[in-house]
Amino acid sequence: MKRYSAAVQVRTSRPARTEQPNVARESVHPVDRHVGQQIRIRRMQSNVSLGDLGAGIGVSLQQVQKYESGKNRVSASMLYELANCLKIPVSRFFEGLPDPETTEDQQFAEIDEKIAYISTAQGRRLIEDVLLLSPRVRSRVVALVSSLVDDELEEPK
Repeated sequence: MKRYSAAVQVRTSRPARTEQPNVARESVHPVDRHVGQQIRIRRMQSNVSLGDLGAGIGVSLQQVQKYESGKNRVSASMLYELANCLKIPVSRFFEGLPDPETTEDQQFAEIDEKIAYISTAQGRRLIEDVLLLSPRVRSRVVALVSSLVDDELEEPK
């Protein structure tokens, strides 16, 4: 019984968590988001699953998802492990970021929206399916999609 009461004392002696405003908890630093997107893109380019990457670096697949979303920051040692597992240089995770020495107030550029879409399961499936079509049919698909976009842009909202 003594052990239990000591454990209770330890638990109750912790300082209470202070609630942070929702904005602080939900905001992800642009660099963390960029690095996470780069991890996802490089993982998909290497044809490695979330689970395989997690096993390769010693974390769960949920942890890899958090890294990719930018919710959890990636330490320098973990970036090294990720790069090693994906067989790429660590610098690849930072490609596309602005040079911090150019300007103090420079805004961080978001990853190109097209590349971010291609890294999704839907974007990847679209590309894979389109590549199965003959070049002639591919050009027709592009014309069809362009026509749909034109119609969508012309319609009053």
